[in-house]
Amino acid sequence: MAKQTHLHCSFCGRNRDEVQILIAGQEGHICESCVEHAQEIIGQELNILSNKEGKSNTQNSKLTIRNPKEIKQFLDEYVIGQDEAKKVLAVAVYNHFKRIVQKQKTQDDVEIEKSNIIMVGETGTGKTLLAKSIARMLNVPFAIVDATVFTEAGYVGEDVESMLTRLLQNCNYDVEAAERGIVYVDELDKIARKGDNPSITRDVSGEGVQQGLLKMLEGTEVLVPPQGGRKHPEQKMIKVDTKNILFICGGAFDGIDKVIARRINTNAIGFNVNKAEQEFQRKNLLQFVNAQDLKKFGLIPELLGRLPVVTYLNPLDAKVLRNILTEPKNSIIKQFTKLFELEGIKLMIDDDVYDFMVNKALEYKLGARGLRSICESILTDSMFELPGTNQKELRITLKYAENMFNKSKINLLKVA
Repeated sequence: MAKQTHLHCSFCGRNRDEVQILIAGQEGHICESCVEHAQEIIGQELNILSNKEGKSNTQNSKLTIRNPKEIKQFLDEYVIGQDEAKKVLAVAVYNHFKRIVQKQKTQDDVEIEKSNIIMVGETGTGKTLLAKSIARMLNVPFAIVDATVFTEAGYVGEDVESMLTRLLQNCNYDVEAAERGIVYVDELDKIARKGDNPSITRDVSGEGVQQGLLKMLEGTEVLVPPQGGRKHPEQKMIKVDTKNILFICGGAFDGIDKVIARRINTNAIGFNVNKAEQEFQRKNLLQFVNAQDLKKFGLIPELLGRLPVVTYLNPLDAKVLRNILTEPKNSIIKQFTKLFELEGIKLMIDDDVYDFMVNKALEYKLGARGLRSICESILTDSMFELPGTNQKELRITLKYAENMFNKSKINLLKVA
């Protein structure tokens, strides 16, 4: 009688009943988990080897450099208004390209330092949209990360190094390309420390994260986990130099307007006070934002020193919101029109309906995102009922829009 052998994976040692697939070899077996792990290791090693041999996936020597005016014109196609923020971003991106070219062509003693940027603006004013629009036109790796997921090293959450993992993933782990990329850090205000004074207890998702960002923003060699996070402790780290990576940060900084108001003294009284100018300042206090205000909000001075350029985004008024609905290449109305076109239905919306949507967006103070929610509330019933019918046209009147909006849950939202 033949002797029965106990089958198991020769790599991890798991038994046959503990795995789904067990591939047989001449003198051993391997399970599907070990095959996947081996494939990941091979991919990482080949990428590292190709980078060492100079086999880059991107053409470093042929950068498409656009001047600041061309960059701003491109942004104008997708983002309405915000000219000040667009100019600052256009200059920063252009100078970022020039730094790369200068380093490649010349070897003089003058080394141009990068100017990291911080954008301050209310929710829905277009901070993330500006970053995504820049990503469309760039010939360098670009990553958008959210600061809310980061914690201090050793705690549950993600380490700050994981933002570079996403940058590496976007350029197929080409380290040389990633080292000249751009990272947009969203929701920076969520890692502000709780008070202006240093914390006496450990602030692992606030001040601790800011301290972890210091060296990365300034420029240092970082060991990046290629698979991100801490779920694969056995993975081989990739060394990335952040000296030439441009960091653009954005945040709503809700409540910073009160800090600015105290500094510029908007409540001045007297016979010589210009009431009209005072009212204009109150409507857009963010235009006066500076590093001192951000420090009082909760950003540590060391971090602010590494974010030398501070810009702002204007609050959206009725005229801008009206243009956002229809003018950009990917405007909200164009998106819904396309959705109905896919069903063979022509969507027509009366002009007074646009004014109704804008007024509601201003009332609920949700910015441009509020326009999307209002459009959804008005058109959801039609998008549910019409597919599969023979109707070829849909006209949205003011009466229909008001009726659908009043039926929706968003109408229950009350602004304090």
